[in-house]
Amino acid sequence: MALRNIREEGDSILLKKCRLVTDFNRRLHTLLDDMKETLLEADGVGLAAPQVGVLRRAVIVMDTNKEDLSPEEQMIELVNPVIIEEDGEQTGQEGCLSVPGVYGIVKRPGHVVVQAQDRFGNFFKVEGTGLTARCFCHEIDHLDGHLFTERAERILTQEELQELQEKDE
Repeated sequence: MALRNIREEGDSILLKKCRLVTDFNRRLHTLLDDMKETLLEADGVGLAAPQVGVLRRAVIVMDTNKEDLSPEEQMIELVNPVIIEEDGEQTGQEGCLSVPGVYGIVKRPGHVVVQAQDRFGNFFKVEGTGLTARCFCHEIDHLDGHLFTERAERILTQEELQELQEKDE
């Protein structure tokens, strides 16, 4: 496994639509393993392949509803993910490893069901609520060339960020 560089806003790769994964081979496995290591190092909750410079439909999402598990055990690999069901609504703070230091208020579904494939090509479904649902939506947006800043109702000011951080402490 290896750490990969996270591409940041301004890099044109983040605005491109990713291609479907059709080869479930060693190269894909290496990409997924590297993405996991990169996500852990960056202390994020999700990472999409274009964020590490690869235009393939693959993401890693942390299942934040499973707090009793280690970070490695919380990771869900999603290849060719598609949201097949969504309901409810949540509005909250969102940020991105590719847009460091910027946070916005984004409306997302409160619950989603995603159909995807695993690293071997097997289909499965997974569902998420709260932050996990937000992460599924955010990372799948990356695969279509969208950043959260496009969906944000507004970007938070530094003063607002500081106030939110003080409330959390």
